[in-house]
This record gives sequence, structure tokens and C-alpha cells, in this order.
Amino acid sequence: MNPEILKTSATKMAAMVGAKEVSPVELVEAHLEQIERLNPKLNAYVDVRAAAALTDARAAEKSVMSGDALGPMHGVPISIKSCIDVEGMKCEAGSKLRAGNLPQKDAVLVQRLKSAGAIVLGVTNTPECLMAWETDNLLYGRTNNPWDVTRTPGGSSGGESAAIAACMSACGVGSDGGGSVRVPAHYTGICALKPTPGRIPATGHFPSGAGPFAWLGQVGPMARYIEDIHLMLGVISGYDIGDPVSVAVPLVEAEEQELRETRIGYFEDDGEHPVTPETKQAIQSAVKALREQGFIVEEFRPERLKRVHELWQDVFVRMTAMLFGPMLKGQEHKISPILTEMRKVQSQQPPFTAESLIVSIMERDIVREAILRQMEEYPVWLLPVAPGPAFEHGEIGWTRENHVGTFVDTFPYTQWFNLLGCPAAVVPVSKSEAGLPIGVQIAGRPWEESLVLGVAAAVERDFGYRPPPSLD
Repeated sequence: MNPEILKTSATKMAAMVGAKEVSPVELVEAHLEQIERLNPKLNAYVDVRAAAALTDARAAEKSVMSGDALGPMHGVPISIKSCIDVEGMKCEAGSKLRAGNLPQKDAVLVQRLKSAGAIVLGVTNTPECLMAWETDNLLYGRTNNPWDVTRTPGGSSGGESAAIAACMSACGVGSDGGGSVRVPAHYTGICALKPTPGRIPATGHFPSGAGPFAWLGQVGPMARYIEDIHLMLGVISGYDIGDPVSVAVPLVEAEEQELRETRIGYFEDDGEHPVTPETKQAIQSAVKALREQGFIVEEFRPERLKRVHELWQDVFVRMTAMLFGPMLKGQEHKISPILTEMRKVQSQQPPFTAESLIVSIMERDIVREAILRQMEEYPVWLLPVAPGPAFEHGEIGWTRENHVGTFVDTFPYTQWFNLLGCPAAVVPVSKSEAGLPIGVQIAGRPWEESLVLGVAAAVERDFGYRPPPSLD
């Protein structure tokens, strides 16, 4: 088998399996060899089911040869973030306090992927309890960026992004409460989607979504190509009773004419959080490419984003304190430095009272309405993912002690859309002078993933995934 197939799309892999041009066994074996070669260097996977994946692959091959009906992802090797239940695989979320946790059944989205024919290779690393934009913990250590091992692949889905970028997985699923699929995708040169809350059920995710956290945090697909994001979205979307915000809203494809008539507003920065010149250039390159394809793209800076960011910080910090406080109480000696920093930030905020929580939710709704009214003029936004490319390990943290910046100050560009409940995708566009990937973010109105992905696919035509040097 040509080793270049590892770099191809999951969509094409599935088509080749169906056409008997490659077997599921060959695909799984090639990915397992890639994991054996690169995972010691990158530390993306924390648990690999090699023997079981090969058993699944042989069963998948038998189905092909028997002429059985095949699912849309038949034989495609995938990975799952280790905070999402996969039967019999570690779901520890990078915490010693969850060490050895083995789910007895699959999360709903994993069930759907398997039913579509996908083969789970393993689960990937996260920061402890998902509470950082750098993937490092006391259980498994840090995950390295395949573009430069001295830098982070981001977090909290950093193990997932590193595995996919390094072709140790065709695609996979992460989760995002403030940028945790989008920032890692940007840092490693792949694609990702944070969907509308309720689009993809988070049933089987740790922590479970409840209350405001159900609309702050979503599970989302990650892949090297937008067509694979689209493929997975179709597979794992749909109502499930276990997700409190789950809604049976059908996915409606955007017609080409609708895409061309949709006005896109872009901005290089928000006026509060400076970005690098290379990041601005990536935005301009995407703008130029879209205009040349006939899209309507106009400069636009939204109002009230500062307050959106403040509300995200208020709700996220205080909600996570409520979620993890009981679990961490009296166990401080067992938690990682990054999570210890986060606890310091949480301790500076008073706990929610019933009144303060209701006030925050009401203000969120008021600000959200103001933003959505601006999106009536520009239904799709094009903007940065982060101020710059991947940072060095330990460079940014929850506090400024020993750090050049904080996670809260550095990533407002993604955090806005978690508070607003808007879908947002990332697609790679360019590289920095140091050779690091730089992506752009495309956001839209709730339930309009098709428009977001349609614009992302148009950007990808001129740019898109490039293999990192670790694959040379």
C-alpha cells in the first residue's frame, strides 16, 4: 500500500475501501505503524487498542468482500479524545483522580461512528480535567506539536489534533468549552468544528453537560480536511435524550447560490487583543481567495464583543469551580500545576448564588441577541483563531506568574462563540516565519453549520492541510 494514503482524507479512504482499492486491514495496519513510529515523540495517544482494531478491520474487510451494505465511514481508522467514553478504553481526562477509569459502554457519538463503519484506534491525551490550552498532565506528561516538539499542540484536544496532523488517525472527535477543538486545530494545521449546542449529543463526555455548561461546551469533529468534518457531522449529529440541550434539527445543505449571496464580515482583530502580522496576513489571504471565488466579503468589526468575553470568563470560571470543586477537594497534592493555577483563578471569584447565576444568564441572552442582530447583516464572520501560532511549552498559563500571558487574555477569539452558542470552524491557511501553521476561523449563526463549512471549504480550495515535518 502506498504510504501516501495516510495523508489522504477519511472520505477518500472510505470510498477506496468500498471500491476494494484498499482494505480496512491495510489502513489500520498503516496507522498502527505510524503510531508506533511517531507516538513516542509526540505523546498524542494514551491508550491504543491495536489488537482489537485489527479484529474490527478484518470484520470490516469481510463485509466488503461479502457485498454487504457499507456505512459512510467503513474501514476508516479514527481516534477519540480521552474524556469521551469508549468501551474498555481509558477515559481519565488526564487526571490521577480518574486513573484507571474504563467506561462500560460507548458514548452516543462513538456508537454512531462505529455504526457508520469507523474503527477506533485509541484515545488521546488532554490536560487535566480539560482545563488548559496546553496538553500536559501528571498521568501521561505533555503532548508535543508535530510541527515543532518544543511547542504545544494546544488544548484541551491537543492529543487529538497532534494525532490527526501527524496522520496517526484519519479524523476524530474532541470537545470545546472555549476553543478546545479550534485552537489545537489552528496550532497543528488541521480543521475542526465547534457546532451549535445540541447539534451533536455530548452524552458520555466527562464532565457531563448540565446547566449553562451544556451550552458552553460542545463535542466536535476534527480532521485534516473540511470534507471529513462534513462527513463526521452527518454521522454523529442528531437528537439524544442524554444531552439536555439536544435538539432534532436536520442538517440542511447550503446551495452554491446561497453561499455566494451570503455576506461575509471579516476583521483582523477586535481592537482589544492584538494579533501577529502573520495572523493578519492569513485573514487577508483568505479574504482575497473568497473574493476571487465570487463571495461577498466586507470589513466589519462587531460591537459588544468585550462584554461577551467578560461573560464567558465569568460563567466558565465559576461553573468549572462548581463542577470540579467536590472532586478536587482535599486532593490538591495529586493535581497538575496547570490545574492548580486554574484553581487559583477560580478562588478569586465568588461562587455563584442563585441570583448571580440568573443575572449572568439573563445578560448572556441580552448580549447574544445584540450579536445575532449584527449577524443579520453578516451571517458569516471570518476572523483569527488566536493571536498567533503555537506557543512554547509552559509559555502561557492561567496566571501571569512565570507566564507571558494568560489563557483568558489570549483566546477570546474562540471563547466568544461558546458563550453565544454559534458554530465556528477552523481551516489552515498559512505558516509563520518559524514554519508554524496559522488558521482562520469562520463563524455563523446557530444551526447554520452548512454555511460555515461551505465558506471553510471555499477557503480550503486555495490553502488547506500540509503535512508537518515529522512525517518526512
